[in-house]
Amino acid sequence: MENSEIQSVLLSALPLEEVHVSGDGSHFQVIAVGEIFAELSRVKKQQAVYAPLMEYIADNRIHAVSIKTYTPAEWARDRKLNGF
Repeated sequence: MENSEIQSVLLSALPLEEVHVSGDGSHFQVIAVGEIFAELSRVKKQQAVYAPLMEYIADNRIHAVSIKTYTPAEWARDRKLNGF
């Protein structure tokens, strides 16, 4: 699966301002930015991003994914640390 495909899936499924995806075809790193994460627990944030990807995880198009979530304010503060 391509990084851009994962980005498209997440942007269509969730109200996100930004999605950054990197990976090698089966192992991916996702950075998702949106107000949706403001009131969610850490576990709920992860579940929100995993949910639209479950079909691709189940059929092994995605083998592993690591997820970082940010509100826009958190991202504005932390993006320099992440190299963006």
